[in-house]
Parts: sequence; C-alpha cells; structure tokens
Amino acid sequence: MTEKRKKVTTRCPVCKKEAGWEDNPYRPFCSDRCRLIDLGKWAAGEYRIAGEKKDIPDADAGEKNDGEV
Repeated sequence: MTEKRKKVTTRCPVCKKEAGWEDNPYRPFCSDRCRLIDLGKWAAGEYRIAGEKKDIPDADAGEKNDGEV
C-alpha cells in the first residue's frame, strides 16, 4: 500500500501567495524577490523587535590602539 503525503504549504509573509514548503529554497517566502523585499525592510528599520533599547558599548571603545600587539 502506498502512503499519500499531504503537500505542506504556507503563505508568503510578503505577498500572501501560497508557497510550497518542501523543495522551496526561499521558504517561508514564495520567491527570491519576496525574500529580498523582506530583507530590505529589516535593513531599513521597518521591522522592530519590541523591548527596551539598550546601548551596547563597542568592543574597541575602551581600548587604545597604538599599533602594538
């Protein structure tokens, strides 16, 4: 007896089209275009993670660099 598997799909978070999950190199997106649109939104600061903003000091801020190792 052969077992039929249900094809797993999801909705693309950018364009809301149905996108296959298996054999989809862009998942959860439907295409490279939607993947790049989403990446651009993160880079432009359109997406934010909720929480208190904290200053993180640079690793080099407290060190002098005189060229010595």
